[in-house]
Amino acid sequence: MKQILRLLFFILISVKAFSQNESNTNKLIYLDSMWNPSTQENYKYTRLIEEYYSNKESYTYKDYYKSGKLKFIAVTLNRDVMINEGQAVSYYENGNKKYTVNYVKDKKSGREYNWYENGNIKSEIDFSEDKKAKEEGKINNFWNPEKERIVADGNGYYSDKSENSEQSGQIKNGVPDGTWTGKDFKKKSSFIEMYKKGELVSGVTTDSLNIKHSYGTKYLRPSPKNGINSFYSYIGKSMQIPFEARKVSGKIYMTFIVDEEGNLVDPKIIKGVGFGIDENAIQLIKEAQKWNPGKIRGVAVRALYKLPITIMAK
Repeated sequence: MKQILRLLFFILISVKAFSQNESNTNKLIYLDSMWNPSTQENYKYTRLIEEYYSNKESYTYKDYYKSGKLKFIAVTLNRDVMINEGQAVSYYENGNKKYTVNYVKDKKSGREYNWYENGNIKSEIDFSEDKKAKEEGKINNFWNPEKERIVADGNGYYSDKSENSEQSGQIKNGVPDGTWTGKDFKKKSSFIEMYKKGELVSGVTTDSLNIKHSYGTKYLRPSPKNGINSFYSYIGKSMQIPFEARKVSGKIYMTFIVDEEGNLVDPKIIKGVGFGIDENAIQLIKEAQKWNPGKIRGVAVRALYKLPITIMAK
């Protein structure tokens, strides 16, 4: 009987130790509303990267709402910078699916399915499997909240309204065509755009002060005024490597915000190399000259920028 008890005790201890070791290989990250690293006291989402401390070709990660409900699940090719690969699923906080889509090296590929929060089907969007194709997909089918299919087989009049915005226009062969209009309720702005066979010809946003902003590109990423190569040259020339770290090599992954004025603010290290080099990288971002801010429909916005910096041993 004693031998049986000892055996059971040994099994329980082994299972507990295994569970602890398994959980210790995961990594939990706190994120703010812009998906920038945050603290446990001030966060909106959390991200759990499974088996983070194991050397693998890919890692499963899960994003959660602050309530603890699952928001997103996918596989990434990089444990520090999310490069989605394969099937990904997004959820509303009530547990219903929001969308499912397949990724190939972080680029959407194949058909994306979208649902309304109540579980009703919303749209079917097709993304090209061509690596050089544009990211925007073709709207194959779209249903309004009343379950009416208003875009069928790539043709119809698209009209979508959410809590924060609305937009509408003609769809031909899966892409916008003709005049499109929309509003941003939160920013109290409106826009009008002209399309020809899916290509944006021109657009004008009227902001809350009745100021008009013309644009030829819907989404514009923030960028250094003299180009990214010039910015990396600034980093390379200004980076201070302590003598004791001359043989250190690796890659720093960091993020920062480019605000509406083009200032680089709130730099944070996602993964560093140590030896004071990470702190130096943060200081260089703080001292950097202004960038061209990111824009949405011609209006400058705050944007999160991810920057990798390679450190080479000397």
